[in-house]
Amino acid sequence: MEAIRKQASKLLEQVARQQQAVLKQFGAGGYGGSDNMVTDEVELQQHQKLEELYISTRAGKHYQRDIVRGVEGYIVTGSKQVEIGTKLSEDSRKYGADNTCTSGSTLSRAALNYARARAQMEKERGSLLKALGTQVAEPLRAMVMGAPLEDARHLAQRYDRMRQEAEARAIEVSKRQAKVRETPGNAENAMKLEAAETKLQDLKTNMAILGKEAAAAMAAVEAQQQRLTLQRLIAMVEAERAYHQRVLQILDQLEGEMISERQRIEAPPTPSVDSSMTPPPSYEEVNGVYASQAHNGSTDSMGYFLGEVLFPYHAESEVELNLSVGDYIVIRKVTNNGWAEGECKGKAGWFPFGYIERRERVLAS
Repeated sequence: MEAIRKQASKLLEQVARQQQAVLKQFGAGGYGGSDNMVTDEVELQQHQKLEELYISTRAGKHYQRDIVRGVEGYIVTGSKQVEIGTKLSEDSRKYGADNTCTSGSTLSRAALNYARARAQMEKERGSLLKALGTQVAEPLRAMVMGAPLEDARHLAQRYDRMRQEAEARAIEVSKRQAKVRETPGNAENAMKLEAAETKLQDLKTNMAILGKEAAAAMAAVEAQQQRLTLQRLIAMVEAERAYHQRVLQILDQLEGEMISERQRIEAPPTPSVDSSMTPPPSYEEVNGVYASQAHNGSTDSMGYFLGEVLFPYHAESEVELNLSVGDYIVIRKVTNNGWAEGECKGKAGWFPFGYIERRERVLAS
């Protein structure tokens, strides 16, 4: 239908130009002056401007409608995703709360963390969908269905009908001008021509006024369309950007929590130090008691040997050593209560013997 309308408009313009050429040719004398032409240059520009505005506002309206439909579809799909995500969050929370595992609670804690994060993400998604509805879809829908656009289009259509009527009047004036030239001195034909020209002039005046009103209304609608649509697009982008930023923060925190839980599972078992273990002996005791016991075999060995630290150890007193995984220690004494004495990184002290692995003998006693 729109293609037919465009084609008809082009044909009308062609006919108008042909009429203008004919009127210019025969309007030099008598009753046919250039003032009788309905399709003068100013009017033709007005008509072309209205046609361009009509096409522009129609395309703007269609784009606004496309945005509304897209956002509404996104809201429907997103609402279903919120429903699914909320169900997953609740299932994870139930599993974590029940904690049916007999060998530990690592997975239960991870499930609770995931349930909390998923609930937060679905809440953020719900806020995004609400913002898209109130800040994007509703304002654009209101403009698509609003009165300013329809009023401007009605003015343009009235102008188009009046223009067609004026073209028909111009043809009638042209015919009467020809009759007057054919029968000079005929008073009746002259009166009819004068009446037709008066009607044409009144019609042209009204058409010019209506054309200006229609053009101003259409231009205002076009400007409003451009401004409002851009604002709503920016609002949509900002809402989505804020949503993804918040979700990213939630996921970063969740990832850290879950990696921590995984490390607890994958880390090698750390040898426990018996809480009842006696503290390391003093150097006086070592030089006295343990030296005498060495002859009775109460120590593992009095020869020096090299050991590699397998597990970290934090000293709890001044006579103990801080150990890091991978350190090497020159071990000088090993006691029966699980302690060893040696030197690491230029510092001597005691440490749990179970935290190191013997490598090789480096010096005999």
